[in-house]
Amino acid sequence: MNQEGMFRGWVAQRSFGFVRPDDGSTDIFVHMSEIANWQDVNAGARLSFTVRQTEKGRSATAIKVISYKPPTRPGAVDTTENGVSSTHHASTRDPNSFDDEVLTSEEVEELDTHQVEDELLKEVSRWKREAKAEDNARYFWHVREVDQISQGDAYFVIGRKGSGKTAICEYFNSLESHDAFSEKLSFRSFPWNELYIHKNQKYTNPNQFITIWKFLIYSTVCRLMLKNQALDEGLRTELARLYDDNTSLSRRIGKWVGKEFGVSLFGLSIKLTNDGNKKEPIDWVEHVDYLEDLLSKYAGEATYYVLFDELDEDYRDIIALEQYEQYTALITSLFKAVQDVRTTFGSDGSLRLFPVIFLRDDIYDIVKDSDKNKWGDFKVDLNWDEEKVKRLIAFRISRALDADCQDILPFDTAWAKVFGSRAIGIGRRKKTVSTFEFISRSTFLRPRDFVSYLQNCAHYAIENGVRIQPEVVRYVDKAFSNYLRQELTDELFAVLPDIANIFDAISQLRKWNFSIPELERAYNQQVEQGFVQEKNVKFVLQVLFLFSVVGNTPYTGRYVFRYQNREARLNFNERVVVHRGLFKALQIL
Repeated sequence: MNQEGMFRGWVAQRSFGFVRPDDGSTDIFVHMSEIANWQDVNAGARLSFTVRQTEKGRSATAIKVISYKPPTRPGAVDTTENGVSSTHHASTRDPNSFDDEVLTSEEVEELDTHQVEDELLKEVSRWKREAKAEDNARYFWHVREVDQISQGDAYFVIGRKGSGKTAICEYFNSLESHDAFSEKLSFRSFPWNELYIHKNQKYTNPNQFITIWKFLIYSTVCRLMLKNQALDEGLRTELARLYDDNTSLSRRIGKWVGKEFGVSLFGLSIKLTNDGNKKEPIDWVEHVDYLEDLLSKYAGEATYYVLFDELDEDYRDIIALEQYEQYTALITSLFKAVQDVRTTFGSDGSLRLFPVIFLRDDIYDIVKDSDKNKWGDFKVDLNWDEEKVKRLIAFRISRALDADCQDILPFDTAWAKVFGSRAIGIGRRKKTVSTFEFISRSTFLRPRDFVSYLQNCAHYAIENGVRIQPEVVRYVDKAFSNYLRQELTDELFAVLPDIANIFDAISQLRKWNFSIPELERAYNQQVEQGFVQEKNVKFVLQVLFLFSVVGNTPYTGRYVFRYQNREARLNFNERVVVHRGLFKALQIL
């Protein structure tokens, strides 16, 4: 009896593929010899066939093509450069190009994806890389760090770009409660010079900016007090005259430090304290004490979160010495201001005022202060390992299936809903790994990396009318590699403005495993040709190691990357390896 179904594609470097019957039964084996002009048949084609039972299982015979689908060539490696295409198929690569069996081949077994649901793929394709754009009510995973912040035990949140800082910040920013209020102060596209001019000359560098930060924190809490219905209505009315303002942050700061605002604030202070002997302040610096007294007396028993996010905007220009010194002084002062505020209002617990800083770890590393070691008691590092990532993904897939799901699926069950349950073959010896391990090798084990990879897999499968097959995983690996290169370019540009050309120097080696002298020769050629300004190749290597672009290999099969071990340091006596996620973007594969 004739059946119909959708062809799922040819298994890489094999003479067979599979067809999915329309009756919903398991996939059926298809051999090339059963299809005339089999070269024109691609994944997504419609076939009619009869089924015969063999010793190895069901096999399709008498196959006819109902409709063709154009090729998408997901197995191709596109090495387009400067508008000239040199695309070739992955199977043509030189098998002697690499030494490591695990990192060499990407031959992929057919995946069992019969459990995948179309609606699930559509929902995964709608996931967002940016936490600000995500449905956080549905997808925010309540990590331990959230409890530490909620209880006031932590107020410095440090992590690499893409590690979840903004997701936590958005969670607190969206809090809606009668006794908890929050405001996020975003410094994206902020005119930093408006902060640099507000130094308190009574202090020496880097403490000169502590006062402006405290002033900003206290003024923001006054804004939040307008929402607190438990406070005296008369007080809120008076505060509204000063702080009920929805203009941009930079305009608000300009207003708050102005003389006219200072007179009004002084008048409010006299009115609330009935103290006619107070001396009118000379400038905004003296307002800080007034605001501190106002909050301690009238802010009530609510919790106020002041969230500092996207503080890396001015970090882009730190190569200039003067800019570097100003920026690091400003950030250092912010940490000290937050600690001062927590000390002032945290001693008796009467006022729950919680300013919280969200900062990239590489910026935190350049902050220098004699008290920095003490900050560790109040700092949370957003580090991820495979088990923690698995819990996050299981949560997200469970919520993708059911927005209100409370009983989260085990990881293996959740993962199989998207990728099936069979493994992917790698290496010349046909070693197999799970699809999760295959994907994780390309990532820095950051939530954003996995969201991006899964989102792209779902997009491709939907657009091409296929399940997430091996070809899809391989195709997305190339797209992910380009994404990772761009992410690193954005991160590194502040420290290495020539990062794009530095990547080109690595590409010229055409190897993922090399000695430092080999890289030095390629790098110096870029310097001689005027493409790179930074001449200190050892400094460049240290930066690349810091961001896990490269790692060390003490011996064959052993790799040391900083994203896996925060204490790792570059060993100049060992060979260097490029992170696998960059192979395709750097045309190493």
